[in-house]
Amino acid sequence: MDQTDLLKELRIGKNQREEATPRPRWPWIVGAVIAVGVLAGGAWMLRSTRSMAVEIATAEAPAADSAGGAVLQATGYVTARREATVSAQITGRLTEVHIEEGERVVQGQLLARLDDSQAKAALELARAQLGAAQAAVGQYRAQVVLARQTLVRQHELVTRGLTPKQSYDQAAAGAASAEAALIGAERQVQVAAAQRDEATVGYDYTFVRAPFAGVIIDKAAQVGEIISPLSAGGGFTRTGVATIVDMNSLEVDVDVNEAYIARIRPDQPAEAVLDAYPDWKIPAHVIAIVPTADKSKATVKVRVALESKDPRILPDMGVRVSFLEQAPKAGSAPPKGALVPATALVKRDGSDAVFVVAAERARLTPVTAGPSYGDLRLITSGLAVGARVVAKPPSDLADGARVHAATASE
Repeated sequence: MDQTDLLKELRIGKNQREEATPRPRWPWIVGAVIAVGVLAGGAWMLRSTRSMAVEIATAEAPAADSAGGAVLQATGYVTARREATVSAQITGRLTEVHIEEGERVVQGQLLARLDDSQAKAALELARAQLGAAQAAVGQYRAQVVLARQTLVRQHELVTRGLTPKQSYDQAAAGAASAEAALIGAERQVQVAAAQRDEATVGYDYTFVRAPFAGVIIDKAAQVGEIISPLSAGGGFTRTGVATIVDMNSLEVDVDVNEAYIARIRPDQPAEAVLDAYPDWKIPAHVIAIVPTADKSKATVKVRVALESKDPRILPDMGVRVSFLEQAPKAGSAPPKGALVPATALVKRDGSDAVFVVAAERARLTPVTAGPSYGDLRLITSGLAVGARVVAKPPSDLADGARVHAATASE
């Protein structure tokens, strides 16, 4: 039997073929439905756990009376126009420090002392040199008197013909020399006096005094440390002893959006409310509008004077300033409610609402909106002062969505 016959034997005839049984399709359908469900569930879980970056603002108490005509509100900080880090004018080691933080000082008060041994020795030497120069002047004055008397005698003798004229000339030269020596000695006294004054100034430099009256807000050096008016590498030399702030020079610097700067004018009445004392309204007025803008923030700095001085007002405190159309009336009360950015309001079913942020969730909260105060809006009901709201709600923000405060990179 050859290979051809073997192949014929292996061939299956038509009558020997079995009908192929079709496989059922329902397992594939069920698997596809399950996969779609898993994907949908995963997408829902991902959406529910994803945190959206939003800008968050805090609802604040109104600071100005609505009858006072507030045209704008802005935030800023208390600053001191007179603040100085006091240091010595020479390099030296501290031997005494007489101040502590919070202590009030007057102008010229002694704050600290440096090691004065070298300066004191230099002053004593200068005083001794001055004394020696003054003594030399007395000696030269006596010589001048003697030389003048000798000259007079020689003149009489020459007139009588009892002595040659050469003796008179020598006496005249001696008198002139003595007077020149006296003038030199007097100049030397002036030099010695100047050296004494210089040594006195150097000795005074060992005393560190307050340049003006104020409060010590920082004590930067201790006894035994080296201080210098120049910065030194290595961090072992202090450049200051203390920082003094003149509390009578406190004012407020606020950044006003450049789109609203036209509403501000010099001497415009205002009211300031410190973040630390939200119920305390401080009368104020605009000092000046600084003629430059911050292009990174699109703001213009405005200086505001506080008309009431109080120990509770401290540098770098946060403050909200209400710029008024006219000065508020005495005894007027601020409107009730809370102020939020006007952009925080959204419309839902024809009503006003805001997204209140609590426990990292944005909750849609119905509110009643009142009048506008510049870029702020008064919420008369439905929102408490201090509540955190989404300042600019995205269009896809839903009730209950997870949110977090946006950073600069977001």
